[in-house]
Amino acid sequence: MPDTSPEMYAIFAHHFAGSKDVLATTRISRALTKVGIAVLRFDFTGLGKSEGNFQDTTFSSNICDLTYAAKFLRDHYEAPELLIGHSLGGSAAYAAASLIPEIKAISSIGSPSNPAHVIHAFEDHIHTIEQNGSASLHIAGQALQISKGFLDDIRSFDLLGIIKNLETAIMVFHSPFDKVVSIEHAKIIYSAARHPKSFVSLDQADHLLTKKEDAEFVASILAVWSKRYIR
Repeated sequence: MPDTSPEMYAIFAHHFAGSKDVLATTRISRALTKVGIAVLRFDFTGLGKSEGNFQDTTFSSNICDLTYAAKFLRDHYEAPELLIGHSLGGSAAYAAASLIPEIKAISSIGSPSNPAHVIHAFEDHIHTIEQNGSASLHIAGQALQISKGFLDDIRSFDLLGIIKNLETAIMVFHSPFDKVVSIEHAKIIYSAARHPKSFVSLDQADHLLTKKEDAEFVASILAVWSKRYIR
């Protein structure tokens, strides 16, 4: 929460297998609060401090988590008008936006144009997952159980079809040096989106925005941009 009355409320969706406490999420959120934007960052089900079993989660359940986060703000504070998502969290933000009627602006950071892109993180284990129904993998330094249901669900999403129908302002952040999600994905998202839409190249930044100055740069641009479309 900012020190003064918030100008708007936002939700931040973290990257795949991450948490609300990773550096990029915390740095961007805290920088936004300094300019009057209240940010709810949360852990997707089965990750960080959230309850539930990650094995039972899917891309669809991530979307549900976002809508429930929005309901929490709506019930206890004020409905969110800005969605921010990092990597797969950005894909989930696009997919959830139409289910949260108050959303006026969405920003993705290093996000794939196709959610199934995340499968590349464990492509060597796909056969095992499909044959056995699940597999225990080490992703982002933690042991996670990936289910066949997760694969089937994430493969079924036509994210570009959803983005084409969004009537919100869209901001795409991406680094040309991103080795996890290539900048080609940003081009595809930007091309699919309606106006008003914007793109910012995060020159020299890595996928996780590990440098503090990169996260602060995103926050500074995001604060100015979002206020143009919200209030």
